[in-house]
Amino acid sequence: MKIKKLFVGETDNTFIQFFRYIFVGGFATVVDWGLSAVLFYLVFGQQLAVLCNGLSFVAGLIVNYFISTYWVFNNSKIKNKLVEFLSFAAIGVVGLLITLGVTYVFEWLLADKTSLYQMIAKIASTALSFFWNFFARKLLLFNKDKKENQK
Repeated sequence: MKIKKLFVGETDNTFIQFFRYIFVGGFATVVDWGLSAVLFYLVFGQQLAVLCNGLSFVAGLIVNYFISTYWVFNNSKIKNKLVEFLSFAAIGVVGLLITLGVTYVFEWLLADKTSLYQMIAKIASTALSFFWNFFARKLLLFNKDKKENQK
């Protein structure tokens, strides 16, 4: 496999899509965390932390959607872009719920045993959520049969 194929051109290859999605997910995470910090420390403050995190999650989701549909996935099963985005967002919300659930479980299991439970939970939940988001989007939204594309 040529290295150029990892970065350039349309592809249905799951490995290449996964490779690209690592960059997209990483960039969307930087947008999410960066905007959250700006909103928390410079705009709204500590009393509105949930609002800061909610707005930054949506911003990261939008960035992820646009880059993913341009660079990672190119065979959408859904023709209506609004429905496609809402489906993409719903998968992301499930990923967020996975993150919250894993964090809760780790807090419940490890809070009394180690002060590192939050970091362990963040790493585990991020990995699980990442795999959920990629494979759910790949299989549910962007796995259109090549024969359907030629119609």
